[in-house]
Amino acid sequence: MDSGARSQRRLAGAALPQRRPRTCPVSYTHLASVLEAIARALQLDAAERGHLFDLAQAADGSNLITRRRGRGDKQWKPQPGLQWILDAMRDAPAAVGNGRGDLLAANHLGRALYSDVLADPSGKPNFARFAFLDSAARRFYPDWDFFADITVANLRTEAGRNPHDRQLHELVGELSTRSPEFRSRWSAHDVRIHSSGTKHFHHSVVGDLILAYETVDLRTDAGVSMTVYAAEPGSPSEHGLQLLASWASDPIATAQRTGRCV
Repeated sequence: MDSGARSQRRLAGAALPQRRPRTCPVSYTHLASVLEAIARALQLDAAERGHLFDLAQAADGSNLITRRRGRGDKQWKPQPGLQWILDAMRDAPAAVGNGRGDLLAANHLGRALYSDVLADPSGKPNFARFAFLDSAARRFYPDWDFFADITVANLRTEAGRNPHDRQLHELVGELSTRSPEFRSRWSAHDVRIHSSGTKHFHHSVVGDLILAYETVDLRTDAGVSMTVYAAEPGSPSEHGLQLLASWASDPIATAQRTGRCV
């Protein structure tokens, strides 16, 4: 193993919570009550409370405190029915991702919106890797610092849920090695859940887009969620989405942008 790989593993291993051996049985009821009392005393929000319980579960090594998530290394593929549902959303960008920030599936407008992310030459688009290692992210996210903070907080939350996820370890190690900005944010230990709100993008073809979004968890054991975007009716962003749809309907243009064959 070369020194770079060892460095990535060391950074990832130090960053993610480690399982501790159990020394005696612990009452679930008692432990849950203690955790709830801590959460109330510290005035933790929903994301922070969930992270506390996830860390306690990881240390306990059981599934009594919270329901265990699917294995981190499990490969997820969209069922045909899900892709049909995505494709039926003709006027709204929609995308499916996991806790590591992998972009797993999208409809035609979602692929057009995230054409920069999909241009990843590895063929495995990932929002965290894009945000910290691709220079296009600074243009795509006008408020880059906000997106960078949210991206790292989401990864930190996922680390609490799935502390033994090998692919997450590798991603954190890679980003810690290659991006000082990621490394400083990761050390802050912030956790956050964002399931709705507004995001500002600057698309290379249609310009600024200010879009409302909602994120919902899919009924799966792999920790997968779907995000759907919409623009305010009559706004410049709605016009921008219409232009984006027109651009997305041209397979040659989109293929040139994403680097994919038609």
